[in-house]
Amino acid sequence: MEHLEQLRYSGLFEARVPRYTSYPPANRFIPAEGSLYQSNWLSDIPRDASLSLYVHVPYCKSMCWFCACRTQAAESREIVDDYVEYLLKEIAFVRELLPQSVTLDRLHLGGGTPTMIRPAQMDRLLDAIYTALPQAKTFSCSVEIDPMQVTQGALDNLIALGMNRAMIGVQDFDPSVQRAIGRAQTFEQTFEVVRKLRKSGLQHLDMELLYGLPRQNAASISETAQQVLAMDPDRVAVCEYSHTPNLAKRQILIDARTLPTAEDAFLNAQVARHMLLTDGYETVGVDHFVKPGDSLVKARDTNTLRRDFEGYSDNTSHALIGLGASAISRFPAGYVQNASATSIYTKLVSQGNLAGNRGYVLTANDKLVAAMIEMLMCRFEIDVDDLRKKFPGETGLIDELLQNLNKVYPSHLDISPSHIVIKKPSHPLARMVCSTVDQLGRGRRAGQ
Repeated sequence: MEHLEQLRYSGLFEARVPRYTSYPPANRFIPAEGSLYQSNWLSDIPRDASLSLYVHVPYCKSMCWFCACRTQAAESREIVDDYVEYLLKEIAFVRELLPQSVTLDRLHLGGGTPTMIRPAQMDRLLDAIYTALPQAKTFSCSVEIDPMQVTQGALDNLIALGMNRAMIGVQDFDPSVQRAIGRAQTFEQTFEVVRKLRKSGLQHLDMELLYGLPRQNAASISETAQQVLAMDPDRVAVCEYSHTPNLAKRQILIDARTLPTAEDAFLNAQVARHMLLTDGYETVGVDHFVKPGDSLVKARDTNTLRRDFEGYSDNTSHALIGLGASAISRFPAGYVQNASATSIYTKLVSQGNLAGNRGYVLTANDKLVAAMIEMLMCRFEIDVDDLRKKFPGETGLIDELLQNLNKVYPSHLDISPSHIVIKKPSHPLARMVCSTVDQLGRGRRAGQ
């Protein structure tokens, strides 16, 4: 297969590159820089701005071995109840710094397992959020749902509180794969939760599959994709599992000998991709598949698609504010990440402080590189004319980056004076191209 051989020759199956849900990636955030700027950046948000809010719940009933999220096992629901009290305090601190006229456009509860919050505490949490930030006309609320431990009452309560999009991680339903990743989530269990969600009035359903999991093969991912299609989600993300036990210690429990090769994992992903496309889904970016008419399709077609911590969105909010341990806030001037350890987060909040612990101030160089990476991840192209208009002081760096891209990927790019486009068969290289832009931009900055 010529196409596969070209990807192999390009180094795709040896590459280890960031997901680029932010630029720079969070592992480059600088200690203390978050706390230095957090209050000022909150205060600098313009009047009448629309905001997004992310609430991180770092608790799970049990830990899945594959997960690299900032989470921990909760021995009891009381621990989660106590954590909500700190969230309420943090909301009050943030509200004091914001202009009175800001509104809330997007709310996302993630984790961890947000559905571990009891309904009464969830009522208090969302009531505090809605009191602090009135909902915009375009308000949307999404929540990550764990089908293994959620009740009809909890789902009814969430929808009554404004949840209109639920997100369910599937990974792979094959029992041998699930045993290899420390998970026990059946299709029947998941289907029943989806049925309950729709019975309660849910508007939108998102699901996620992972490829590259231990003991996974074309047959298991094909069967899982078929089962996902049976649940008729609006959006499906097909994302790569990253085995990094040096960073995510729980992954030590996974037998690395059972992992597919990078090339086999890629071919498995193509199986899922083919099935989704055959069923009528459209591609958005590098790993999302959505139904025709979805708002992400409109964003894709109007060049307003964004790359963010959820993968892809049509979110145009002025800033994203993160609440909870390890949550990341995104401002026009940079990023702030709350203290990752729950013990440090709760200590900071109990002392009357904001929880920012790390951060990053974006330079003009960073903003240019971020813009190029977002274009590549969302559109598989770089609009050179648009860059020159937005960054008139960076024309030298723009020219240098484009010349170097042409040298590194001559057979994978279509180049004109106004655009650099990744050829369609080379779309799987998008993150590699982004990594090259990233490295060239960092090298230029270091040499200045």
